[in-house]
Amino acid sequence: MGRGPQSFDLPRLFAALGDRTRLRLLNLMSGREVCVCYFVEILKQGQPKVSRHLAYLRRAGIVKARREGKWMHYRIERPADAGAAAILQATLESLGADREMQADLAQLEKACCRPERFVTLAGAPVPVELQSEIA
Repeated sequence: MGRGPQSFDLPRLFAALGDRTRLRLLNLMSGREVCVCYFVEILKQGQPKVSRHLAYLRRAGIVKARREGKWMHYRIERPADAGAAAILQATLESLGADREMQADLAQLEKACCRPERFVTLAGAPVPVELQSEIA
């Protein structure tokens, strides 16, 4: 059974949401655009591993990337499919109750306020709050 050109790949979405590292990345991006260097610092994982997870989220259609000089910025992209958007929204809302997710956000807040404290963030652009995001 083939999919139409407008249909959303729900199995790929669920697979993307089925990994804790990817959920942590989505949590950090919720409402903001974040440079990959912050993900590396906060998740304490290597840049290649973080980039693979971000690529998976991009292929699932829920994350967009933007290059600015040497920096790659990532943000959540709301799926056009209403069902997929509702699944993503519910997932993002549920992350707020998780202690690890809360700790990640606290780390991001510290890193944004004082990036000079983190060697890997020297010269990194501060995450930018987004106007049009899944609310």
